[in-house]
Amino acid sequence: MKTESLTPEDFDRLLHWLDSNPTQAALKYEKTRVRLITFFAGGGCGCDAERLADEAFDRVGRKLRAGQVSESFQGDKVFYFLGFARNIRYEYYKEPQLDEFPPQVVIPDVDKNNSDTEEELECLDECIDKLPKEKRWLIIEYYLFEGAAKIEHHQKMAQQLGIDIKALRLRVYRIKAQLRPCIEDCVSRNDLAS
Repeated sequence: MKTESLTPEDFDRLLHWLDSNPTQAALKYEKTRVRLITFFAGGGCGCDAERLADEAFDRVGRKLRAGQVSESFQGDKVFYFLGFARNIRYEYYKEPQLDEFPPQVVIPDVDKNNSDTEEELECLDECIDKLPKEKRWLIIEYYLFEGAAKIEHHQKMAQQLGIDIKALRLRVYRIKAQLRPCIEDCVSRNDLAS
């Protein structure tokens, strides 16, 4: 999906298209970039959100260079970028995501003193793989860190998704509730097979 980046001239043209006043253009650029990052992060693109936002700017810049966008475009230009962002997100979902997730994630509900922990972890991996991409990203990101780093990471995640920390916890709780029966079913199948 990655295409060529904008030249300095293309970037200046893009800023001028956003607003003829350089200060206002810079503010609109930042506002649009934050909106795009939020759009991608909320859509399950996770740590690629910033890269995909830059891709949206690159595509609009190339359209401007080719003269395919009217200089006198009326309306909120953020929506123009979001139109490109939808296509970019669709392409992102179609791309194979290699090494996108860490190999093993431990959800705290797993009893580490239990001798069946290894089996539960294998089932956890299997069940996480069955989740939709957005939920997979969310549950894995949520449990990446421990201690103070975990709190800071959760705050960044909530901000990235445009929600408060309580809503983030609720989403994680719902995903865990969805995972638990899958893990239990997997463990019972493995017990029957052995």
